[in-house]
This record gives sequence, structure tokens and C-alpha cells, in this order.
Amino acid sequence: MKNNILKTGFIVILAMTIASFTTASEKSVNVKDSSITWKGHKVTGSHEGTINLLEGSLIFDGENLTAGQFTIDMTSIIVTDLEAGSGKEKLEGHLKSDDFFGVNNHKKAMFKINSVNGKNGTYRVYGDLTIKGITKPATFQMMIKGNTATASFKIDRTKYNIKYGSSSFFDNLKDKAIYDDFDLNVTLKF
Repeated sequence: MKNNILKTGFIVILAMTIASFTTASEKSVNVKDSSITWKGHKVTGSHEGTINLLEGSLIFDGENLTAGQFTIDMTSIIVTDLEAGSGKEKLEGHLKSDDFFGVNNHKKAMFKINSVNGKNGTYRVYGDLTIKGITKPATFQMMIKGNTATASFKIDRTKYNIKYGSSSFFDNLKDKAIYDDFDLNVTLKF
């Protein structure tokens, strides 16, 4: 009986010791201090703007990123390279329309990190991006330093059924063509 109590005590102490070395933690993203900027390109130039993060979290095992998930407010799309009255409102409305992101029916976009390769602040992130209810795999480089994560990557909008002005789907667009890829630059504070 005494040996069983000692063995049980030893196992409990061993389990607690191992658990104390496992430092997995979830860190919520501070959405007010985080930013997402976008840039879309067309034959005759480009437009850029911002979009808001609704919520997000990153999961770490010790210092190393292991997972995470994010929700983006698609209704918050803003154009920053045009002034009010010079087409800004028209372009914002068009981006929110069914030609592009269809925000009346798809108010949120989501990204879920499925796996991560790397360590010491430099990671290759593999996950699923959902836009307009369509989920596709997405992969990009993420850098983490202190309480800040940054990533810059391209998204092919046509994979999410956003084909407006795409020369991949429409002929004779000439200088009206809009490139399929758009850029996202993400800065997350946690």
C-alpha cells in the first residue's frame, strides 16, 4: 500500500513537472493596434486601402508559433488613395458589391492557421482562407518579433469567384483589365 501511494505521488509529480515545461499559450490579437492594408492592381495603375480585423489569436508553444485564427470585417473596406468626391465612395461601393466581395451576404472573411514550419520568429504558415464563403489553402511567410507579427502576401481573387475585370475570364478588356492578384500587408499586435 505504501509503495502504491509513493508510485502514485511520483507519477503526479512527474506529470506536473512535464506540464510545467509545456508552455503552450494563446495570445489574443489587439485589433485596435493591428492593421491590414490591401493593394489592387490594374493595367492603368492601382488602388489601395484598409480593412479591419474583428478578432484573432495566435497560439505559441513556448516562443514558437503553432496555430492561430482570424476574422476580418469585410464591410470595413476603405479606399485610402482617393479623396472623398473623387471616386472614393463609388470604388468602395463597388468593392463591397457582388462584383467583388459581396459584403451584404459575406460580412466576414476568415483565416485559420493549420500548420507552421520554422522557429525563432521566422515562419512559413499554412492555412485556410475563406472569402465569400469559399475556402482555399493559403501559404505565406510570417515574421514575429516581440509582440508583433507581420506578413505580406498575394491572393488570387479569382479563386474566390471574384472575376470582375479579370482578363483570365473576359476578352477585350484592354486597359480596363484588373489583375487577379491583390496584395495584403498584415501587422498584428498581441
